[in-house]
Amino acid sequence: MKPLVLDSTMTNMGGVFYPTGHVFALFPDEDCVRQAANELQSAGHQGDTAYASPDVIMEEIVRTLGTADAPMPSVGAEGDMVRRIADLAGKGHHGLLISMADKDTPERLVDAITPSGAVTAFYYRTFIIEDLIPQPVDGAPQSVVVGTHAAEGEDHPTVNSDQPR
Repeated sequence: MKPLVLDSTMTNMGGVFYPTGHVFALFPDEDCVRQAANELQSAGHQGDTAYASPDVIMEEIVRTLGTADAPMPSVGAEGDMVRRIADLAGKGHHGLLISMADKDTPERLVDAITPSGAVTAFYYRTFIIEDLIPQPVDGAPQSVVVGTHAAEGEDHPTVNSDQPR
């Protein structure tokens, strides 16, 4: 596992983080990332892996959002994914960028990283970002979507429950 070094091949035409052919997964701590990288190797994963600390995520990945939503929001989901990544990195989560080789499958990858504590994983394919680890549904808004376009249609309780909605 090498350190994450962001380059132009990992962004879309607007400069927003979009590493086509890769999975970006987030874990509670560095030990979980290292365990996941070992599990991937044991499972026969062919692609490279790169580690990103919360600071690197905030400095390298989150900065790619820049002014991408101004003056109008992006039609794609890449901005929402970067905001979800930023939310988790801001809470101390660490990242693992996983290159998908021809013989690698998303299912085998998820089976390898989930026991290591992966809280989310995004598979960046051409024109689509696949959310590989579904978020638990418990009726409360999930922190990884709060403040993103994904949360706009949800009915969130108000702070003062006496107030009409």
